[in-house]
Amino acid sequence: MKILTFDIETTNTFDEVGSPNAVDLDLAVICVHDNETDEMTHYFKEDLSKLWPLIEKADMLVSYNGDHFDIPLLNKYYAGDLTQIKSLDLLVEIRKSLGRRIKLDDIASATLGQKKSADGLQSIVWWRQGKIDEVVAYCKQDVVVTKNVYDYAMQNGHVLYEKNGVKEQIPLDTSTWEQIVENNMAPTLGF
Repeated sequence: MKILTFDIETTNTFDEVGSPNAVDLDLAVICVHDNETDEMTHYFKEDLSKLWPLIEKADMLVSYNGDHFDIPLLNKYYAGDLTQIKSLDLLVEIRKSLGRRIKLDDIASATLGQKKSADGLQSIVWWRQGKIDEVVAYCKQDVVVTKNVYDYAMQNGHVLYEKNGVKEQIPLDTSTWEQIVENNMAPTLGF
């Protein structure tokens, strides 16, 4: 099963565009881990034509808040409909189990002992300062954390978070996560 774990950084904020919709933001970079090759790649807006063949071959996209944020934003640059690819949004799965949202940093800290290196707002500052390598490094680290949380959940059937100073389990039903479903997306760019 070809699984792509990914994350996106933007060049602007919701406040700046006056909208709560991800599609109104602008892409800075997308970082992608391919489980078949174990390669991490990144793409800027002008490189997206190189990304589409990889995505069109994916059996599943893994993200954290991707269904609400990353996929709609990326979809505005794509000629087809990326929602036709199976997506596993870890935040959606956690919310189904726990009944509320939790930041990736809090899940990663409790589950893996890892913290994110920065946040999305810092990434925008770096972008504007021309520190593109720092934005890419931050985005890649987010992908590694997301992949590690996914792998942990697959192996253990739960992730952890801290509540009142005590680590608590969030049970996750991973039984169907890696079931291949027919991709309803016909390659739109001839790949």
